[in-house]
Amino acid sequence: APDMVVLPVGGGGLSSGIKSYLSEQAPDAEIRYVEPAGAPSLTVAIAKGRPVTLDKVDSFVDGAAVARIGEENFKVLKDVPANKILLAPEDRICSTMVEMLNVEGIVLEPAGALSVDTLPDLADQIKGKTVICVTSGGNFDFERLPEVKERAQRYLGLKKYFILRLPQRPGALKDFLSVLGPDDNIARFEYMKKSARNFGSVLIGIETSDAANFDVLFAKMDQAGFTYSDITNDETVAEFVV
Repeated sequence: APDMVVLPVGGGGLSSGIKSYLSEQAPDAEIRYVEPAGAPSLTVAIAKGRPVTLDKVDSFVDGAAVARIGEENFKVLKDVPANKILLAPEDRICSTMVEMLNVEGIVLEPAGALSVDTLPDLADQIKGKTVICVTSGGNFDFERLPEVKERAQRYLGLKKYFILRLPQRPGALKDFLSVLGPDDNIARFEYMKKSARNFGSVLIGIETSDAANFDVLFAKMDQAGFTYSDITNDETVAEFVV
């Protein structure tokens, strides 16, 4: 019998069913429940003592992005301790999906990656134990892969976007290229606004092999006198330009 079973939670059908099964067949097994951070329907229901309809749901983890836990399912799950429920950030889920594909050769949809994604959070609790992760859902549309990779890179700090004020003079672009490191790659470069003034606004996307490389890059840009703004985590701005 497993020491621990990690379950994804959406509407609660799968998790309540497995919880009922384990209570009879493996009563000593611990259970952890994982929800998308943008759709914590079970977390809120446990806190309120009843199913609650969420005001806002992030639909990225579409197989588990449920606004309200099922009524019948909650009857089974209502006694789950709040500290046994974990929330998985959507961007981190993307990094887990990419790792599972590249390392294990396993294609998981976002909901299927929930249980695996939370393993680092459980590292101290599962060391030396037999753990089962339920990776339900392989219904992944490969057209979403670029988005998944993009979100994974940004979460891991391997890709950033920024607005650069680039002087409108010969050699200005060459000056910028000279501050890039050997592992820095320009993934996007476009003028956003040209004017009669001496500077133009440029949207730049940079990919690198190590997040620490950005510290070096920005230090060089500061030393060279470039004016720029990091918009990687500015969702309002990034929504329009990235």
